[in-house]
Amino acid sequence: MAGPYDLIVIGSGPGGYVCAIRAAQLGLKTAIVEKRATHGGTCLNVGCIPSKALLHASELYEEAGHSFARMGIKVSPELDLSRMLAFKDEGVKGNVDGVAFLLKKNKIDPYHGTGRIAAPGKVEVTAPGGERQVLETRSIVIATGSDVARLPGIEIDETEIVSSTGALSLPNVPERLLVVGAGVIGLELGSVWRRLGSSVTVVEYLDRILPGMDGDVAKSLERLFIKQGLSFRLGTKVVSVARTDGGLDVTLEPANGGAQDHIEADVVLVAIGRVPYTDGLGLDDVGVLRDQRKRVVVNGQFETNVTGIYAIGDVIAGPMLAHKAEDEGIAVAEILAGQAGHVNHDVIPNVIYTTPEVASVGKTEEELKAKGVDYTVGKFPFLANGRAKVNRTTDGFVKVLADAATDRILGVHIIGANASELIAEAAVIMEFGGSAEDLARTCHAHPTLSEAVKEAALAVAKRAIHM
Repeated sequence: MAGPYDLIVIGSGPGGYVCAIRAAQLGLKTAIVEKRATHGGTCLNVGCIPSKALLHASELYEEAGHSFARMGIKVSPELDLSRMLAFKDEGVKGNVDGVAFLLKKNKIDPYHGTGRIAAPGKVEVTAPGGERQVLETRSIVIATGSDVARLPGIEIDETEIVSSTGALSLPNVPERLLVVGAGVIGLELGSVWRRLGSSVTVVEYLDRILPGMDGDVAKSLERLFIKQGLSFRLGTKVVSVARTDGGLDVTLEPANGGAQDHIEADVVLVAIGRVPYTDGLGLDDVGVLRDQRKRVVVNGQFETNVTGIYAIGDVIAGPMLAHKAEDEGIAVAEILAGQAGHVNHDVIPNVIYTTPEVASVGKTEEELKAKGVDYTVGKFPFLANGRAKVNRTTDGFVKVLADAATDRILGVHIIGANASELIAEAAVIMEFGGSAEDLARTCHAHPTLSEAVKEAALAVAKRAIHM
């Protein structure tokens, strides 16, 4: 039996490895258990990082073919898909190697194998070869992340019917790609393959794309996607996928019932969401409670109903976002070290890395209306922003939602170039309880896209300058 440790973290994704590093910084003897051969979890290996590499590369490929000439740059791009996939893999390796280095630097003991909680204070690790060992610890943090949600009756083989994992490594550009699910993953990866030459159809059960996103933003993005060449079948469900000599025959029907029809595809990407990875951890055996969606139930200190067992990230309630997991990992490490770790779950930005990007933080208009909150809106289009005009990235807008009585910012929604970076200033000012007036009176450099954020804040009081 190895140990004893102060903390064992199960899972080395963004939540797990960050939790382990912060705990080590605070003097806790820490170990981390990872079933993959490399650290970093879904995010670094088959999620956030490789998808951003392909988004970046495919955007540049499309720009070279369509936008460079307008700037006086004459090129004729040629796609080398195998090299693009290698570029993606190189980026992944750099990141996972970086995590391994950080764990070593902070003297965290890594164990490669499948972790199971044998009892409070005991973690059993089964190595890939089958050897087992039991580690002793004062505290355990479950940071096992999430897995791909599956459609009943449709088997993912990662060649013709793929999840996000398979969609990151298709050896050829499919002539016809059908994406099931108009959420973040489906739209990001659908847009990658559309830029590389696929005819892409997105099928969504609901009558809108991006459920949970601000409705104004979702409608605008849908129009832009259609303009880019994506096709949508909204309010539609996938009944079955059959293999034929000509590829895949997908049977569809209206979500509310009705006549079925068919669509042919070469590849089907199932992107209907993710589910918490909590099976096989021994949770039922040790009495750790889970909810109806198999998420681990925790209190405000991230502790389960079993003393000494904690959980963070995708396995607990809340948005399944890497940065949410990171902040929770830091908070629980600080709590274990006797400090006051805390996460403000009302200020967690959400980003979609399409072109244009979408980013939001705080409440949507729909949420404010549902709660009966009296609010004001300030909106500013990138079409009126000097930097966006000269860069020809004028699609989209910034929208600021503020409390009608106090002017406190309740939500910010951005659709446009670099939205993923611009949202940070909104998150900062909301962390400090700032008002639209505070944001409006903060000097922004000119010419920058961030001036659109300032102008939207000015527009809350109907005093935008450039509109």
